Amino acid sequence: MKNLMMSEEVLTAIVRTIGKREVSLHEPEFLGNESKYLEECLNTTFVSSVGKFVNEFESQISHFTGAKHAIAVVNGTAALHVALLLSGVKPGDEVLVPSLTFVATGNAVVYCGATPHFIDSSESNLGINVEKLRSYLLSATKLVNGKCINRSSGRTIQTLVPMHTFGHAGDLDELIEVATEFNIVVVEDAAESLGSYYKKRHTGTLGLLGVISFNGNKIVTTGGGGMLLTDDDVLAAKAKHLTTTAKLSHPWEFRHDQVAFNYRLPNLNAAIGCAQMERIESIIYAKRKLYENYRKSFEGIEGLQLFREPANSTSNYWLQTLILNKENESLRETILERTNAAGYMTRPAWIPLSELKHFEMAPRMNLESALSLSRRIINLPSSPKLAEG
Repeated sequence: MKNLMMSEEVLTAIVRTIGKREVSLHEPEFLGNESKYLEECLNTTFVSSVGKFVNEFESQISHFTGAKHAIAVVNGTAALHVALLLSGVKPGDEVLVPSLTFVATGNAVVYCGATPHFIDSSESNLGINVEKLRSYLLSATKLVNGKCINRSSGRTIQTLVPMHTFGHAGDLDELIEVATEFNIVVVEDAAESLGSYYKKRHTGTLGLLGVISFNGNKIVTTGGGGMLLTDDDVLAAKAKHLTTTAKLSHPWEFRHDQVAFNYRLPNLNAAIGCAQMERIESIIYAKRKLYENYRKSFEGIEGLQLFREPANSTSNYWLQTLILNKENESLRETILERTNAAGYMTRPAWIPLSELKHFEMAPRMNLESALSLSRRIINLPSSPKLAEG
């Protein structure tokens, strides 16, 4: 009976917020110059990685985020792969990543020949639990010749990857302080957090490097695409070189000076991104308004909370998120079944990476909070257009 009552309360609150309609979790909108810019690409025949829209899109993202350099690539995973390489990750190293994240965060580490080392989450922002991380590193690692070494495996822990979960910024100042203490490089996985700020600085711009995703379900989409952010001139030049097959400039000759990647974003995709960025402010406004609408609808429902942006941050509210109280975690499946059956696409959080078979041998700290959160999170329909009810 309790399962049915809570699932009905959640469904009623969703209907009260967005009306009676069948909805996906997050849909893109193409209300601006997307068709016009795509037609220009076709008419000029610049449809691949050479074309004005790629450079323009990079300029728009650089200006919007405040990053000195933005390098456009085919997707967020490719951006993270290159960012990790540029951060110094080598085969045999370890990279600290949250267990509660999308699988691409862990996959990009493996692409480098390194091993993901899983760390726990914080209930307050759904990102890395900084206090617990520092305590863990004090006991589990040692500094040898300026390198942070895992006492158990003997491997170097080179990089830390905070992920801004569902668009909410993590404790970046504290994370960078811990990373500095242990001589670890910070690369931000800001795939979900375009338009989110930590102490008035855009996510993805506080670490040495940061990455953004423009997948079809993100705040701004290019169909598929990503961006690497950095203020470092040398790293930016290396990123551009690595993502364009390490081709040396020449008017007609194809000469390459290292093994690299064909990761450059096509002009067609960038054209869509340029049109999307012209509407970014209105998209963020709608996302924040949708949160307020959900907040009012869920007021008074006991046993759960609608997740609110953490202190010292401004969130894009990429995915609106319910978190069940611990005593109600068994109700999650019933709520998911009831809402999806009614035509409202809801979903759980990702299965923690530490629980996936191909990562079962990866090192990890105690992951109590991440595992608990994964059993209690429900993402609600979050498309910007739903803000109008």
